[in-house]
Amino acid sequence: MMSFLIPAFCILLLALGLLLRPLFFRRQAASTSRRQMNAAIYREELEKLEQERQTGEIDTASYEMAHAELRHRLFQDTQEVDDQASFGSTKKTIVFVCLAIVLLSSGIYFYQGDALKIAEENAKQPVSQADVEKMVSEFAAKMEKDPTNLQGWAMLARSYRVMGRIPDAIKAYERAGSYINNQPELLADYADLLAANANGNFSGKPHQLIAQALKLDPNNFLALWLAGSDAFSTNQFALAVQNWEKLAKQLPPQSEEARAVMNSIAEARAKGHLAAPIAAAGKGIGGVITIAADLASRVKPDQLIMVIARKPGERMPVAVLKRPVSAFPMRFTLDDSLAMNPAALISQQSEVTIEVRISKTGMAKAEAGDLISNVQTVKVGSSNLRINVDQVQK
Repeated sequence: MMSFLIPAFCILLLALGLLLRPLFFRRQAASTSRRQMNAAIYREELEKLEQERQTGEIDTASYEMAHAELRHRLFQDTQEVDDQASFGSTKKTIVFVCLAIVLLSSGIYFYQGDALKIAEENAKQPVSQADVEKMVSEFAAKMEKDPTNLQGWAMLARSYRVMGRIPDAIKAYERAGSYINNQPELLADYADLLAANANGNFSGKPHQLIAQALKLDPNNFLALWLAGSDAFSTNQFALAVQNWEKLAKQLPPQSEEARAVMNSIAEARAKGHLAAPIAAAGKGIGGVITIAADLASRVKPDQLIMVIARKPGERMPVAVLKRPVSAFPMRFTLDDSLAMNPAALISQQSEVTIEVRISKTGMAKAEAGDLISNVQTVKVGSSNLRINVDQVQK
């Protein structure tokens, strides 16, 4: 509230200052009476008449007649009651104007209600689907009357895309023509629409649009994702990994997008039988996992064992080992081949936190009933760790 009232008060003071300035800085000439002004005017007229007589512009008879008329008019005008020009009481005027403005503005404000509350109420009113469709339809009708507005057609295409009207979006992009040729975002969006409309087939125009977008912007997010998807769909798994790894390096390590991309990279590596990145010598973690005797009977063959390493203080793992449970003690190794993000490798860390979990589902988040170990902070390069699973997740 104060953030609104203080600027409003300052604006009011400024307006009053400008409005009342003439009352504070009155000119001395304001006290001149009407009689004095009339006398000064007629004096100038008489002097002008005298000059005309001396220069011969008028004769003596005309001069005498005009002179007599001016004297008569001057006598009449100076006999009127002298109503000296005045603003009246300056203090009263200032007080009246200030009170009038303050009362008027306050009345309007309280009648209309709190401006901030009004804004909040308006913000709470969601735009309905019908409203959106109406606006887009009106925009489309406007574009039909102005078919040469290529930028407008591109905007309409994006609007149709948001609404899920893919065929209409494709047609709008077609009418946008050359406008999108130098717009990598629009080229990638157009390619995505075409591929979606063709059930994921990137051949032909989608492939060309993606290549054009990457030529303009090699780091374009959507174009890199589509390029990887295009390569994956044609079994070019190495190329898919290349594009997706370039994309992953630009994403926040702990974001959902980064996890999705890393899962796609792992799938491409598995399907293409591609070797994982080689970890720097001595830059992994290894050791043995054991389980407490009273928990051994709770382990089932269909459960998964997960070894998770994280950078201290962060939630996103730098490496995760996940495989079916086997006999204990069980050896493990974590290295860059198990990285969740190629931009955040375990070999780049000096130390990590590590924990073991035996899970029924293999979900990233621990679930009640999972068997877990304590979380340890260890030096990267350690190879003789011993981690004991001795707790049950509540």
